[in-house]
Amino acid sequence: MSLRRLLLVAIALTFSFLSSFVLATPLHIIAAENFYADVAKQVGGEYVSVSSILSNPDDNPHLFEASPTIAKSIAQAKIAIYSGIGYDSWMSKLLAGHSHLTIIDVASLIGRQDGDNPHIWYDPHTMLTFALAIKQQLIRLDPAHQASYQHNWQQFVASMHPILTDIDSLRQRYAGTEVTATEPVFGYMFAELGFKVRNLGFQMAVMNDTEPSISQMKGLHNDLIEHKVAFLLYNLQVSDPMTEQLKTLAQTHKVAIVGATETMPKGIHYQQWLKQELDAVQKVLKK
Repeated sequence: MSLRRLLLVAIALTFSFLSSFVLATPLHIIAAENFYADVAKQVGGEYVSVSSILSNPDDNPHLFEASPTIAKSIAQAKIAIYSGIGYDSWMSKLLAGHSHLTIIDVASLIGRQDGDNPHIWYDPHTMLTFALAIKQQLIRLDPAHQASYQHNWQQFVASMHPILTDIDSLRQRYAGTEVTATEPVFGYMFAELGFKVRNLGFQMAVMNDTEPSISQMKGLHNDLIEHKVAFLLYNLQVSDPMTEQLKTLAQTHKVAIVGATETMPKGIHYQQWLKQELDAVQKVLKK
C-alpha cells in the first residue's frame, strides 16, 4: 500500500473515531426548575445529560439569585428550559446573548402571558405539551437517535395516564368543593379538579409580594373561622409569620391543611410528585 493511501486510511479512521466520540457525547440540557429537567431526562434518556438550577424543595424560588457557575453551565448547554411569564425572569436574563442555545419558554408553548398564574407545571397538560416540544427539539438536534426519543416520549405520555385518571376521579366526586390557599401555587390543579377557590385576591397579592388588603385578610380569616372551606393549602417552601398564622387559625378551627411545594422533591419523578400531591388532597377530603 502506498504512503498516500496509508495516509488517507489513517485520516478516515481518525475522522470515524472523532465522529463516534461526538455522537456518543450526550446533549447537555439545562433547566431552570427540576421538574422540567426531570421530564427532559425521561424523554432524552441516555443520549442527554440534564441539570437543573432550582432543585432544592427547601429553597424559595422567588428568592433565588444566579451565580457564575450557573452562567458557565448555560454556556455549555445545547438546550435551555425555563418556565416564563415572570416566574424565573433571572433565567431569561442569563440566556440573553447565547445564540447557540435552543431555548424553550414553557409558558409560551401553552399560550400563557404575563399576569397569568405562573405555576403552570401543576397543570399536567402543560407538561405533556412540554414533553412533545423537548422530543421535537432533540430529534432536530440529534436525528440519529430519533427512535429512542420517540419511544421515551411515548412512555412518558403513557405514564401520565394514571395521573389524568386520578384527576378525573377526584373531579367526579368532589367538583365544586370550596377550598382556599395562602397563595395560588396549586391553582391550575384546583381548576383541573373542578374546585371552587376562595380568596383569590388574597392569594394573588401574596404571590406578587404586595400586602393583602384588610378586607382580603378578613375574608380568608372568616372562611377558616366559619369553616366555609374543605381545607387550606399552603406553600411548603414559604415560612413567614402570615403563613404560620393562617395554618394555626385553620387548625384551631379544625380546618384541614395541605402542603404543596413549588419545586419537586428530590429522588422522585414528576409523575410521582403529582401523585403525592393528589393523594394528600384526597386524604383530607375523605375525612
